[in-house]
Amino acid sequence: MWVRLYNRVLAWSMHPKAPFYLGFLSVIDSSVFPISPNFMIIPMSYAKPSKAFWFAGIATVGSIVGGIIGYGLGIFAFESLMQPFIEFMGYQHLYQEVMAWFKEYGFWAILLGCLSPFIPFKIFTIGAGVLQLPLGWFIVASGLGRGLRFYIMCGLIRWWGPKVEPYFKKMLLKMS
Repeated sequence: MWVRLYNRVLAWSMHPKAPFYLGFLSVIDSSVFPISPNFMIIPMSYAKPSKAFWFAGIATVGSIVGGIIGYGLGIFAFESLMQPFIEFMGYQHLYQEVMAWFKEYGFWAILLGCLSPFIPFKIFTIGAGVLQLPLGWFIVASGLGRGLRFYIMCGLIRWWGPKVEPYFKKMLLKMS
């Protein structure tokens, strides 16, 4: 199932409506979908480096919207939907770790969580909702963190192209 989803997302990156799919994927990744927008934004940015920052903007806005959805699911549907989802995905250990970070670092945990390609952002969004961290701070941290992540990634691709490609391929392989 995961290989099929991964291949579908890669195919979306080459589709004429790829920016729309990137936005959609960024929304659902931040709340419930297991595949990162990195799998679209990286090949899209290599294919059209002049549009890399446009793609970063789409992914950032989509991630913020999806983060708000994940936050709401954490508040209103944790026990009924999200806790079983976390268990099904095998994210229990990550969830416990993220909750400890929130209790100790609050805003900074969200910001750093947005930058990590290895801990799913959805864990941070759901956890922030469960703890009912201030929504305004959550949105600010999500915008800053996800924006930094996507704009830096797309900027590296735009400016250094093939020189950074091995790094991104390695990162995508670790995430899959």
